[in-house]
Amino acid sequence: MSARKAAEEALRKAGALQKAIFDSANFSSIATDAKGVIQIFNVGAERMLGYTAAEVMNQRTPADISDPQEVIARAKSLSIELETRIKPGFEALVFKASRGIEDIYELTYIRKDGSRFPAVVSVTALRDDQEKIIGYLLIGTDNTARKQVEAERARLDLVLQNKNVELERARRVADHANQAKSDFLSSMSHELRSPLNAILGFAQLLESGTPPPTPSQITSIAQILKAGWYLLELINEILDLALIESGRLSLSLEPTSLHDVLQDCQAMIEPLAQQKGVRLKFAPVDKACFVHADRTRLKQVLVNLLSNAIKYNRSGGTAEVSYRLHSAGRLRISVRDSGEGLSAAKMAQLFQPFNRLGQETGGEEGTGIGLVVSRRLVELMEGEIGVTSTVGVGSVFWFELDAASEPRLALDALTEFITPAPLEPTDGRVHTLLYVEDNKANMALVEQLVARRPDLRLLGAEDAMRGIALARAHQPDLILMDINLPGINGMQALAILREDAATRHIPVLALSANAMPRDIEKGMAAGFFSYLTKPIRVPEFMAALDEGLALTDTQAQ
Repeated sequence: MSARKAAEEALRKAGALQKAIFDSANFSSIATDAKGVIQIFNVGAERMLGYTAAEVMNQRTPADISDPQEVIARAKSLSIELETRIKPGFEALVFKASRGIEDIYELTYIRKDGSRFPAVVSVTALRDDQEKIIGYLLIGTDNTARKQVEAERARLDLVLQNKNVELERARRVADHANQAKSDFLSSMSHELRSPLNAILGFAQLLESGTPPPTPSQITSIAQILKAGWYLLELINEILDLALIESGRLSLSLEPTSLHDVLQDCQAMIEPLAQQKGVRLKFAPVDKACFVHADRTRLKQVLVNLLSNAIKYNRSGGTAEVSYRLHSAGRLRISVRDSGEGLSAAKMAQLFQPFNRLGQETGGEEGTGIGLVVSRRLVELMEGEIGVTSTVGVGSVFWFELDAASEPRLALDALTEFITPAPLEPTDGRVHTLLYVEDNKANMALVEQLVARRPDLRLLGAEDAMRGIALARAHQPDLILMDINLPGINGMQALAILREDAATRHIPVLALSANAMPRDIEKGMAAGFFSYLTKPIRVPEFMAALDEGLALTDTQAQ
């Protein structure tokens, strides 16, 4: 093929491509002369704007088919941006392109029938061989669909924003209502305790008084005491439920000896089992078996399940506690009874507040809250609770918790961290450290650490009230206090110690598994001179003991 034919073929292809572009109905192609008068108005422009080419060519400029207010606004905006005066009209639409600046903008086109639509316009200056502008090419696309999508998105965003505002408002209202309910229940429970304490106290005095009460009086006193203890149980469980639902129940999750907990539960529940004629069976538990739990709340769950297994059993029946490694890292603890069992309908109603499954008229007292509290406590301890039952055979209530490793203190490995203490204290004085802790494993760890300090002797208490009594009686130089304790917690115990002139001078050091920053801030604000978190870091622990003893010595001078 000759060069001439090749050139002609290239021109033909270019012409065909140019024709295809200009004939496209998907976008408008409007070409003007240097003054802006339309010279080309393609099929797409006709379709979009409703004009025929003959109606606009050599008669109109693109400014004539554009929103005049937008053209004026564009002229003002460009004048500021480019720091030169730009006239409203066609010049505003092509000024950037005339200066060789790429220009793509949005504006509103006006159709022949007066209707309007948003368009995206790309402008290119057309130049001759001497780079003189001979016209402009404006290629536009209908932007209606995208604008509709954006408008719908904006509408949905606004709806979502309004919904979020409504939800936040509803959440605040619900939180306020929940807080008010919890505060009311908490206040009422405490208010009820005072008269209830008098009722139970004086009833017991009458029961054991001299001369002894008559048989009819004994019967009446027994009814008073029975109702009083039941009311106290109800108050305690309502308070627990209120604390859980308000999110104010604080748990200390740490390795807890299942062996020790079950021993304590057996001692607590044995009298009830003997009274009801139910045989208790506890599977032997390895002393090295530990679960990740709050010791006090774990006991509460087990005692509740055992109480139900005894109360709703048959005479001469059995209540059995067992455990097994159910799945990887999970320990399942089961309480099996030989009672009447539960139907499917009753199973569906379990764990509902105040629902006693038809036992309201039975001989056994109950609050209908215990199982609800137990389930919430198990869930807070990152566990799961459930039940299987067969009518006429009995029920098995079970819960699973994460298994934990036995806490160990490798003393040989800690030599590098602890400077060996002299055989006798240099000043001849032995300081007393009182440790208030209900977890026996933690108590054992501290015992081992204190054993390396000849300048220290250790006193131990398993609950806050015993700790307060020991502090008053023995005047220790330093108190080490767990936060989550049975009965009153470490914060409340600290407040009692600070209110008592006999103990307010004793430095108190917190040691807790509650390790969130807000827990530490709360503890320091309460008055602990320092707040350590479990597991114990030996150098930090020893330094804190020294700091506390130094405070004691300073106060003594």
